[in-house]
Amino acid sequence: MTALVIFLGLALIPPGALAADAGSAGGRGGSAPSASSAQATVAAMQPGWNLGNTLDSTGSDETSWGNPRVTRDLLRNIRAQGYNSVRIPVTWSQHQGPAPSYTIDPAYLTRVKEVVDWALAEGLYVLINVHHDSWQWVMNLPTQHDAVLARYTATWNQIASTFRNSSRKLLFESINEPFFEGSSGDAQNAQLMHELNTTFHSLVRRSGGNNATRYLVLPSVRSSPEQARVDELADTFAALNDPNLVATIHYYGFWPFSVNVAGYTRFDATTQQDLTDTFDRLHEVFVARGIPVIIGEYGLLGFDRSTSTIEQGEKLKFFEYLGNQARLRQLTTMLWDNGQHFNRTSFRWNDPSLYRQMRSSWTVASGTAATDQIFVRRGQTPSAATIRLNLNGNSLNSVVHGSRTLVRGQDYTVSGDQLTISAVTLARLTASQQYGVNAVLSLRFSAGVPWDVNVITHDTPVLRNATGSTGSLVIPTAFNGDQLATMEAVYADGTYAGPHNWTSYKEFGAAFSPNYSSGDITLPSAFFNEVRDNSTVTLTFHFWSGATLKYTLTRSGTTVTGTVG
Repeated sequence: MTALVIFLGLALIPPGALAADAGSAGGRGGSAPSASSAQATVAAMQPGWNLGNTLDSTGSDETSWGNPRVTRDLLRNIRAQGYNSVRIPVTWSQHQGPAPSYTIDPAYLTRVKEVVDWALAEGLYVLINVHHDSWQWVMNLPTQHDAVLARYTATWNQIASTFRNSSRKLLFESINEPFFEGSSGDAQNAQLMHELNTTFHSLVRRSGGNNATRYLVLPSVRSSPEQARVDELADTFAALNDPNLVATIHYYGFWPFSVNVAGYTRFDATTQQDLTDTFDRLHEVFVARGIPVIIGEYGLLGFDRSTSTIEQGEKLKFFEYLGNQARLRQLTTMLWDNGQHFNRTSFRWNDPSLYRQMRSSWTVASGTAATDQIFVRRGQTPSAATIRLNLNGNSLNSVVHGSRTLVRGQDYTVSGDQLTISAVTLARLTASQQYGVNAVLSLRFSAGVPWDVNVITHDTPVLRNATGSTGSLVIPTAFNGDQLATMEAVYADGTYAGPHNWTSYKEFGAAFSPNYSSGDITLPSAFFNEVRDNSTVTLTFHFWSGATLKYTLTRSGTTVTGTVG
């Protein structure tokens, strides 16, 4: 993954069911593969995980972006989580000497090989690449063609030579998220992408050893799954006519949902259709024609700020749907993890529910629901609450609270896909009247993992007046058990204020950020940088309970005041 953000339109075989070329680390890996071996190998790689923000860091060493030094224990634990492959992104730039040899520091090359060999020894398939070099120097290919191509060739010649006799469970990926500065447009981008991929293919094949038949992974421009980009990549596959090639793209979802902007707070029909269309396209263009596909990175772009940018239940529905659609279309997926998901020292998941949902989706469809929240107003007698279930072909077997199984027909009823929790049950569950989650109901289905529903006691949140600057305005907020979904910003004349001025709904975590422990909402400089001086802005805060609150901002120079209403 790079800092570049692009607006994307974007295996029936169970994990480990197919084994292809089990050659040992450092071994030759056996005879040449048959035409179907690439598909079998990529199927056996499902599911995969990225060792992100480590060997791909652009600092002095693998710890410079905050992750610990890689250990074999980490890779052993990744294997124990059910992963069959690991993508090891590698940035080479800062470890290379000058032209014309562009010699890679031998110590660094040895370290990369050590990590690769550990992963292979743990039984993992491994994918290595040329990573952030894409935006450091490879992007200059249109304006510095010969120099860039010479460096690219020198880089891959050294990598290929180092790993020429490694197991064929090691795959090479030509370049990460490639793009080209100063090109004349799509046609030239396609030509340059083809040149990079074919240059990579030719030099690796010429290097001999296991590289003569090693599986090589080729991306589209920007690793994009857009129709035009995958069609261009398909043309390269046709020209190379090599059965040991694999296509790769990245998928971070429908962009407004992925970053929580423009009011896309839910995994709705539009977001779902974007995913369906993308995976259908990949299957039609590649898989159906015998070319395997690796989704080399997937996740949500909002995770770059915080994994709470997307509401928990909506996040889980996205990952559930993605995993199942990938399985049905025989696409291998590799989770992008820059250290935010699997803790690399404790070897535990920071969000166990997310891992549980992902792992289930590798083999079966789990039931979900329209929401994972039931709000009960404090001090009032609750009404019964109805939630629409997404059964995914399953049936609801039980509803459990703690160690108690609720009684069907008494505590709850089910009619078709409608689950209703009785008013009496909700009153009992919220008897403490403490703000926030009072109980968690576990919906148990006939297959897959449970769906947890939080029963929440709340009152309408309360905002307070504040004074600050265009550097930051902190709005004291009593959330009263509620949570913020999104925020709108509109000038007095009705036009949209703040960044992304094509929508009134601002980007969660970028234009505004709630802090529930300190009780405030912060509007950072990124918001005020795009607010006119001497202006009045009306903010509308939308909360998950359905509450909406108005707040007025007045900017004069660098001074900002905020008032309720």
